[in-house]
Amino acid sequence: MSLKPIRSFTDLVTVLNRGRFSEKLDEHLTHAVETLEALPDQKGKATITITLTVAYQEGRIEVVPNVRSKLPEDKGFSGTPFWAVEGGFSVQHPSQSDMFAGPRGVNARERDRDVG
Repeated sequence: MSLKPIRSFTDLVTVLNRGRFSEKLDEHLTHAVETLEALPDQKGKATITITLTVAYQEGRIEVVPNVRSKLPEDKGFSGTPFWAVEGGFSVQHPSQSDMFAGPRGVNARERDRDVG
């Protein structure tokens, strides 16, 4: 009984290191997708590089696989502006606080000045 020679790249990859190399490729692919989905600005690029070193000597072929991933650098998040208010943080500018406080009373001096 004779085994059929491997002539397909995908067939070769699946038998390297008894299938463990193919599993490692799946891990790299999964990690790349998870990293891309978690990017704060929802945009990025990953590169997965597969290298097969094929050495031949006296009829024997040895294939040494390697995989590397280049994932997008973590850009972090953009800054959020705050204003210092009463020893704490506020997302509301202090000069806008009157806009949301509701109607305010008018004293006699302001009322007389506006009417005239």
